Amino acid sequence: MSAAHDGACHCGGVRFRAHGAPKFVSACHCESCRRTTGGAFSTWVGFSSSDVEWSGDSPYFHASSMGVKRGFCKSCGTPLTYQSEKWPGETHFLIGVFKDPSPFTPRSDYMIEERLHWVKPVAEK
Repeated sequence: MSAAHDGACHCGGVRFRAHGAPKFVSACHCESCRRTTGGAFSTWVGFSSSDVEWSGDSPYFHASSMGVKRGFCKSCGTPLTYQSEKWPGETHFLIGVFKDPSPFTPRSDYMIEERLHWVKPVAEK
């Protein structure tokens, strides 16, 4: 049986379970992720959408840019997911929405050219 990774928004209304090993764990440094999350960068854990089950309330989606939609909880505002035409069939979750994020270690950086000057890339740590 494959591993299951549970998560939810802050209020617990939107819940999910992702099955198996993630496709990747990466820190994204783009301005869009910073604005969406309020953080210096965002750490994403990517799964095949077919390996994701939703329960409770459905996430609400916002088209943040061409070909991109970001999911969040309509009740508490927690940002949850990123989906893009660039990676069809994938759902990327912010690492902080997992009940136990400890199994996920970022191995790469994305959009490193947009990072804040004081942030060290994962590869340098």
